[in-house]
Amino acid sequence: MRIISIILFSIILNFNSVSNKRANNIQSDSLRLKISQMLIFGIGDLQKVLESDSMLEAYSKNYLGGIILFEKNINKKRGKHHLKILIDEVQRISQIPSFIAIDEEGGKVNRLKPEYGFHQTKSAKYLGQLNNLDSTYYYAKLTSSLLKELGINVNFAPTVDLALNLENSVIYKYERSYGKDPEKVHFHALKFIKAHNENNIITAIKHFPGHGSSSTDTHKEVTDVSKSWIIEELFPYQKLIDEGVVTGIMSSHVVNSQLDDSMLPATLSKKTLTTLLREFLSYKGLIFSDDMQMSAITKYYGLENSIIMAINGGIDVLLFSNNQTAKNKVSPEQIISLIEKNIEDGNISMLRINESFRRIIKLKKKINLID
Repeated sequence: MRIISIILFSIILNFNSVSNKRANNIQSDSLRLKISQMLIFGIGDLQKVLESDSMLEAYSKNYLGGIILFEKNINKKRGKHHLKILIDEVQRISQIPSFIAIDEEGGKVNRLKPEYGFHQTKSAKYLGQLNNLDSTYYYAKLTSSLLKELGINVNFAPTVDLALNLENSVIYKYERSYGKDPEKVHFHALKFIKAHNENNIITAIKHFPGHGSSSTDTHKEVTDVSKSWIIEELFPYQKLIDEGVVTGIMSSHVVNSQLDDSMLPATLSKKTLTTLLREFLSYKGLIFSDDMQMSAITKYYGLENSIIMAINGGIDVLLFSNNQTAKNKVSPEQIISLIEKNIEDGNISMLRINESFRRIIKLKKKINLID
């Protein structure tokens, strides 16, 4: 831990003296470390660490920011025991202690299911209809305590999308919204977040700037909410930011011409992430991307262009779930080298890399991952 602290201290001193200089003025090792910390990867269907596995071999050789877990990473017979071993092993091979992330919203979006030995959860829709804040806190505390026990330190939840479109296939029909009323959504999300903060678990409210009115699914296609989005969708974000409880926000891939007339998805939009979220709503924490391998991004912008736009637009941590066919998966080395090249070519701002790295290290310190 002391060695890690010395390394990070020297790097922080290095980038504090740099404004927006070209990458060739910065030590390459320091630059790769900063880039690597901005990346979270899925690890395929692994349920234990194998030295021969190419993803984990690459992971151990870099300074990757973290991993994201899915249901396929859970052993069906000895869920808790094997998952804890997997997480401990990932942290053991990490060059810098890692974000261990999961989507554990409750209800239908739930990786840690009762059939694997975990507790029963409730959906946001159920809790919103019950509208008992103590119940919302109770179930959120059960979840956050379980995540702490397992060593998971990032929960991509809660969803603060408003239930505006009852035909919405990805939010409403999956019971992911607390309701249509922005104040109700705010109060329930606040209980969820506080229950996680008490266990030092990072939450990432989503999907900014609002996915609840959409009629299509960004996993599959472009989703345009320009005509259906309403300003009230920002209310939960504004309130939670003002209350100082937000540790992370996840961007959506929705297109919204009300916020960006260039019709870029929010994840790639500087107007949405920097002008609106950073400057207007005064958000200072981490911005996570939704999965960069969703069709709304990959079909229309390509890997390299989307990464350039996402980083320059304001994304701090890029998520690559790698839930793809073998030929479409990406490796840590591929993404690191791609970003490094575009910094050298002047296509990605070094200032943005430094900003994101600073926020990542600050948050890892806050939850006691590093000294």
